[in-house]
Amino acid sequence: MMIKLFYAPGTCALAPHIALEWIGEPYELQKVKPSDPEYLQMNPLGQVPAMIDGDGSVMNQADALLKYLAHKYPNAKLGDDGTLQDAYELDRWLAFLTGDVHPAFFPFFVPQRYTTDGSETIRQTIKEASYRLIDRVYQHLDKHLDGKTHLVGDRRTIADPYAFAMTRWGNFLPKPLSDYPNLYRFYQQLYQDAGVQRAMEQQGID
Repeated sequence: MMIKLFYAPGTCALAPHIALEWIGEPYELQKVKPSDPEYLQMNPLGQVPAMIDGDGSVMNQADALLKYLAHKYPNAKLGDDGTLQDAYELDRWLAFLTGDVHPAFFPFFVPQRYTTDGSETIRQTIKEASYRLIDRVYQHLDKHLDGKTHLVGDRRTIADPYAFAMTRWGNFLPKPLSDYPNLYRFYQQLYQDAGVQRAMEQQGID
């Protein structure tokens, strides 16, 4: 039995999708609409990504799925290098992406969640308020990536596709991604990766 990944195109589900491509083992892919009743019955919070490993139960939370894949396929060397410090660094950046970068985009993508006023003016105001939050986390990533090719250590890890998925969202913002030169370089480098290209092609995104 192989891993089955449930995704919606362009979401952070792109991260485990890329990791699966890097791992190189067979997997199954299923596109879903998170609000569909059938999907909600299987995954009540309606989150993507979700994953099933063989006959197991439904798993979710992108960072947890990425760590699961790194542990399940140690030969792919996408986890920490076995040292306590490297394990901390990997966990730190996964936590930053989950707890700081992802939430910074919520007001941009779903402003209606942050108001009971349905007017377009209010929604636009909320979206614009997200720009400062996103700029803050992007600046932090940009500074960290100065002189670095990868987010953790000198090798690719599960943190890289996670950061790539959220950096890709920067293409939808008024401020160009190129204003963050190190982050932009990181994005362009991963964009050229064969596994990244395959995952994006399968999801129908660029």
